[in-house]
Amino acid sequence: MKENHAPLALCGLFTALMAVGAFIHIMVPLGIWQVTISLQIFVAVLAGLFLGRRLGFLSVLAYLVLGLAGLPVFAHGGGLGYLMKPTFGFLLGFPCAAWMTGLLAGNPSRAGLKRLLGAAFGGEMVYYACGLVYYDVMFNLVLQNTGGIGLVRLLEIWFLSTVLPDWVLCALAVLVYRKLAPMVRR
Repeated sequence: MKENHAPLALCGLFTALMAVGAFIHIMVPLGIWQVTISLQIFVAVLAGLFLGRRLGFLSVLAYLVLGLAGLPVFAHGGGLGYLMKPTFGFLLGFPCAAWMTGLLAGNPSRAGLKRLLGAAFGGEMVYYACGLVYYDVMFNLVLQNTGGIGLVRLLEIWFLSTVLPDWVLCALAVLVYRKLAPMVRR
């Protein structure tokens, strides 16, 4: 009996692409903060489209496990210390984005452009929800001597400054998926 190892290979590919995507980034200085725009939301959305919600989630989660285990695959290193960074919630948002994208896309090979774009946008919003909630809790409740951050400032810095560039990356992921999916299915 012949086994199909293609899904496993794609999972490994997306885990590796998440690590590569972390190092292809732009740092945007916003006052005392440095906001990172990377290719990772692009890869997470693609994982959700190509692998579906379950395998997309697991492939991106494997990336997080590798980083927390100490491999320097995150944009600024790796290790368990990352759990104490307010921005770790955005890393948690990547597997959730892959899951939501896969869920909303349904069967992406039969979905139209509008549905795929909606799925990508939904994945992006889940990514931001995870990141913003974690940041708010860490910065306002867990970490000492931060001075806190209000909701308006949180949204200005960690949402409004990056949501449009990330949406462009999500739209590009949809276009790449539509181009590559027929070749991958063969």
